[in-house]
Amino acid sequence: MTDQRAPDPRRLGFEPDDLGGHTMDELSDYLDAGRVPRNPSIEEHAGCRLALDALERLRGLTSALLAADAAAEPPADEGWVKRVLGGIALDARSGRRIPFADPDDSADLGITEGAVRGLIRAAENAFPGVLIGSCRLDGDVTLPGAPIRVEIDTSVPYGEPIPHLASRLRAEIAGRLRLHTELNVVGIDITVYDIRSLPGPDPEGSAP
Repeated sequence: MTDQRAPDPRRLGFEPDDLGGHTMDELSDYLDAGRVPRNPSIEEHAGCRLALDALERLRGLTSALLAADAAAEPPADEGWVKRVLGGIALDARSGRRIPFADPDDSADLGITEGAVRGLIRAAENAFPGVLIGSCRLDGDVTLPGAPIRVEIDTSVPYGEPIPHLASRLRAEIAGRLRLHTELNVVGIDITVYDIRSLPGPDPEGSAP
């Protein structure tokens, strides 16, 4: 169960360069305003977009999870939210550069490790109630063809068979990586660190 106070994003390891000189407070305020008026320095910065998208997903699910927690038990620690926000902080960093093969020797094409982590994190959208916390690429991503293992931590909703859900999530991540990268992914390891209760249907609205 979870304390309704969100952790201070400033404690999560963001550096000014990660967010193009912006702060998490600025991004949060920008999100509150509906991302209008459009701020080009935010919208055109990859790290800011990754952080905004992840925060938006987290906000949408957090309200439902906190409502369920408040109805079920007294509030406890905020660790699961902090873990997810810590993963967002990592996503916002560009990390290593992952090259693409190109027959044109004069071409230099690649994708950042942060963008790949954001791609993996977005797989949670296919599974209501799932939140991906930390995400790691284990292996030399700078070397084409090198074996890479993906390691992720997740929070899952109560009532879903975990092995089946993990298998589906693994397949979703693998498909996204095959479509958008040339990484030689040899395994996707999923650790479930929390099980969350989601609100059920309103009994008063149910048919007798």
